[in-house]
Amino acid sequence: MQKLERFGPLLVFLAAMLWATDAPFRFHLTRELSANFIVLAEHAVNVLLVLPFLFLGWKQIRNMSARDWLSVLCIGIGASAVASILFTKSFAFVNPSVAILLQKLQPLIAITLATLFLREHLTKRFWLWGVLALAGAYVISFPDLIPRLYIGEAWNPNATGALLALGAAALWALGTVLGRYSVQRVRFETLTALRFAIAFLFLTALNFRAETIATISNLTPKDILFIIIVAVTSGFISLLIYYKGLTHTKASIATLAELGFPLLAVIVNAAFLHAFLKPAQLLGMALLLFAIWKLTALNRAALSVAQNTP
Repeated sequence: MQKLERFGPLLVFLAAMLWATDAPFRFHLTRELSANFIVLAEHAVNVLLVLPFLFLGWKQIRNMSARDWLSVLCIGIGASAVASILFTKSFAFVNPSVAILLQKLQPLIAITLATLFLREHLTKRFWLWGVLALAGAYVISFPDLIPRLYIGEAWNPNATGALLALGAAALWALGTVLGRYSVQRVRFETLTALRFAIAFLFLTALNFRAETIATISNLTPKDILFIIIVAVTSGFISLLIYYKGLTHTKASIATLAELGFPLLAVIVNAAFLHAFLKPAQLLGMALLLFAIWKLTALNRAALSVAQNTP
């Protein structure tokens, strides 16, 4: 068990690195396909891959409580389906590196959610680092420091992309909290399978309603290859590794391990998409990552005190 706990953060870090590899492929897909359909296609591939886990975990699934099902439904629909759609849509409006860096507000959002639902006390130092994290996110979103929400009479695309990315971050933060809860009750393979299956059913209904299912007839071989790459690497494989690592990793430590995602993503996007950040955005990135690191240390210290308190 101690060995697994020692390697847990490393598994989370590896999963985060895999999340960063899909941006070039996702960016290409958003040029011609709707975000709804892209995410549905990814989940279709993932559902085929996790079918064995659904059968093997059937006994656990039958014994899930109503609270367990509510948690998994929120993960599948919110964190897997809707968040992925928002994140994918943001690529059409903003530099992918900006959308990815804004995801590091997840820990701040997650701690705030825990405060609202669990009535946890927040210290002055939390607010200090929280404000610094928000300042970093602001500079990343608006490098000119002026929040131009409109250009003339039209809504600023950069503001649209930032809001979509922040919406995805909020849903993924909720998914992290609920995922930590659920992985203590069902095996990580079963949770991964349920997440993909529930999201697939929701996305199928959503695409039928939006009449985007017919898009499948317009897919090129390149589109299909990219969808499979995204689904397998940043979806199926990464989530299996992530939930396995999360089983043996405290949420506060997992947050720090997930920093591998934005750091590698910025490098990948610059190399393959030529999506470079402005100097002010690099400063914002440094502020955001430093603040999240300090928040993580603060949270870890609080957990340690709580565990040692009789």
